[in-house]
Amino acid sequence: GCHDQALLFSGQMNQPVANFVNTRAAQAGIGCVGCHNIVDVKHTMGNGGYIIEHPALHEMIESDNKLITALHDLVLHLDPTPHKETFLKPFHREQSSEFCATCHKVHLDKPVNNRWVRGCNTYDNWQASGVSGQGARSFYYPASPKDCADCHMPKVPSNDAGNVDGMVHSHRFTAANTALPVANGDSVQQGLVRAFLKQDQLTVDLFALSEGTKKIATLAAPLSRGASHGAGNLASTFAVGEESGFQVGSASAAAVDKGTLHAPLYDGQVVEPGKSYRLDAVVRTRGLGHFFPTGTVDAQEAWLEVKVSDETGKIFFWSGRMDPETRIVDPSANFYRNFMVDAHGNPINKRNAFAARAVVYVNLLPPGAADVGHYRVNIPEDVSGKLTVVAKVNYRKFNRWHTQWAYAGARTDEDADYSPDYDDGEWNLSGDLSKVSGRLKAIHQLPVVVMATDTLILEVGNKMLAKSVETKENLWERWNDYGIGLLREGDMRGAEEAFEYVSRLKEDATGWINLARIYLREGNLDKAELVLNKAAEADPSHHQIAFFRGMLYKARGEYNEALKNFAEVEAKFPKDRVLLNQMGRVYYLDARPNEAPPYFERVLKIDPEDLMAHYNLMLVYRAIGNK
Repeated sequence: GCHDQALLFSGQMNQPVANFVNTRAAQAGIGCVGCHNIVDVKHTMGNGGYIIEHPALHEMIESDNKLITALHDLVLHLDPTPHKETFLKPFHREQSSEFCATCHKVHLDKPVNNRWVRGCNTYDNWQASGVSGQGARSFYYPASPKDCADCHMPKVPSNDAGNVDGMVHSHRFTAANTALPVANGDSVQQGLVRAFLKQDQLTVDLFALSEGTKKIATLAAPLSRGASHGAGNLASTFAVGEESGFQVGSASAAAVDKGTLHAPLYDGQVVEPGKSYRLDAVVRTRGLGHFFPTGTVDAQEAWLEVKVSDETGKIFFWSGRMDPETRIVDPSANFYRNFMVDAHGNPINKRNAFAARAVVYVNLLPPGAADVGHYRVNIPEDVSGKLTVVAKVNYRKFNRWHTQWAYAGARTDEDADYSPDYDDGEWNLSGDLSKVSGRLKAIHQLPVVVMATDTLILEVGNKMLAKSVETKENLWERWNDYGIGLLREGDMRGAEEAFEYVSRLKEDATGWINLARIYLREGNLDKAELVLNKAAEADPSHHQIAFFRGMLYKARGEYNEALKNFAEVEAKFPKDRVLLNQMGRVYYLDARPNEAPPYFERVLKIDPEDLMAHYNLMLVYRAIGNK
């Protein structure tokens, strides 16, 4: 219902795939009426949860009688109102993101996976983020809220009869699909997609060098690298963003002994020959309103590449290298993806999500957040002069193995042991290409798009010295991004150091609020109160002060004060589901269960599958005797 409407609604999916794979219906994808014939979106649970109709007006368009079609076209030009009212519903304009959720939020239920499990979920992390304007706890906010259409359906010049002041909303839906233009031979779409990917969606910053070779201590639980921290982790193959909640006391105060830190880095930074350094590269999402990447993240390939070379061009460090012959990426690279296995531990690499039984890891980057890649770089004894460090964020729609398998995968043994739960068989990637569906009968080379890059020149010397540079305008932001990345991976002391710099460099509440995030997660309520008071001195109107004070008072059992602060945030962010869940929870903890249900019910109107709302409603109904 999301990719092959023509096949589904014509009943052809009841046949074997071979019967229809090369038909026009199978190649149609989503046409105009695929979206514009939808008359209602039932909820935000996705999985094609929409109602579609075949309007009577459309029968005139499809008529074989040329007189009738000509009459339709004439009436349309004389009065386009009936056409507009038929094909452009209010939700297309007013709730575009909720409309998009119907296909950009997925779950696999028991008939498919033997259990309920979340698949890709682009909607929820947008809705809970600062980009939507509905999330109260984001690190960064755009100048104004954005929905799906703002980014993926921008206004473009047009002479179309439906233009408004010479502009229409683009229906190319430029995003990250570089594979379809290759398969269709569409160079125009390919160019637009590649330009979109390079349009300040991400940045990478070679930020820090650390001396010393001591091992990293055990970290606290990661904040959002694929699972919600604290109780109630979702059954998800996808990452969980700001919709996952905030729990006081969920992290330990483990430290990372990284030695002497030199940051931020600028050209001319001195390093010593024969020494070992930890190099930190910070990746930040900027133009994105959802996780990077999003969608089918088990097959996509996004990674951080870091290379160090000397003046002669000799490379002595290279992480994330792609083999020029095989086009396969270094498997030890810092990937942004998920990695799942089937019931026998085989990787899920054929879009066979129905067989997924465990998630090994999920590493996706939320909107308005940062990630830190750590690299151990050993400077050779005999190197001199200048060293060039290059960092890149690369993106390819599908990894090379998957592309080869999709076009030419063939089992080496037809008697191999496989089932809906696992696949123990082996594959060769040189199968018959003559029966490939589509015009392209060859294994294509998907482009690798460099979405962000940074270059740093180091100087080899006898003593490592910090490069003296005048303070730049974005210095606080570089430290802030570094702190966000360390916080997300559980390095509380590293994040604390970074946010302390922010508090000194930026005369507002940003650094103090981010320090409060750390202390609350560690359960250090006294320190959290201290930095929140400093935040209030810097910017008393900042809404996040009230939110985190609410969490502070809740942890202390001061429920009236907690509700007072939460209500202040609610007035500005009435659709923040974490806030609403917290308010309902406080009423329950304060022995006022009858006042709690409306808050959880509001959450379920935003997301009918919100785990925390359902769980707390169960507790509330039990408390009031409503079984």
